[in-house]
Amino acid sequence: MNSKPGAAMKVKICGITNIEDALLAEQLGADAIGFIFYKASKRYVAPERAKMISQELSAFTLKVGVFVNEPVEEINRIAAIVKLNLIQLHGEEPPEMISKFNFPSIKSFRISEGFDFSRLEAYSCTNFLLDTFSTDLYGGTGKTFTWNNIPPSMRKRIIVAGGVSEKNVEAIFTNINPYAVDVSSSLEEYPGKKDQNKMKRFFKIINQLRSK
Repeated sequence: MNSKPGAAMKVKICGITNIEDALLAEQLGADAIGFIFYKASKRYVAPERAKMISQELSAFTLKVGVFVNEPVEEINRIAAIVKLNLIQLHGEEPPEMISKFNFPSIKSFRISEGFDFSRLEAYSCTNFLLDTFSTDLYGGTGKTFTWNNIPPSMRKRIIVAGGVSEKNVEAIFTNINPYAVDVSSSLEEYPGKKDQNKMKRFFKIINQLRSK
């Protein structure tokens, strides 16, 4: 792995609901595409539609499914239909659930002041996604948390979410150097539809940083 600050940082574009946005994200340099299978989300996409989108993407672009407090059997069923590479758990899923999936998993945590990062150690996941705590949303808040609170020893396993945008991604890249960033609402025209110009500006910054 390249030792330069942020050099290996990956980018996941989440909340994808249509082929046009998925292909543009892939073309611009996204490493992963996220589909939200939580029906209460404004960015929900039906598994059959996600499958159609997934089939248009390169095999080298990771397809990630986001789930909130779904039964194991339902997660495995949808993941098989869509041919996901990874599942992302965004609810209150317990550690013992991880071994029951047929696919690798990412566990998400919503971060508030005083969050106990040792909670991550109970989960046998390679990577963890950290988002901003909200009392009424499981994600997609568009708000940041204090990224400097992430223990340095954990940062190469962390996916940073919550308010990541063209305005702060360089600071994340340089100062936090996480495994990846997860971006959704800051690149939207409206929930579920990406803004092409915002996407292009964001990846222009990302690709300049990657070339350093």
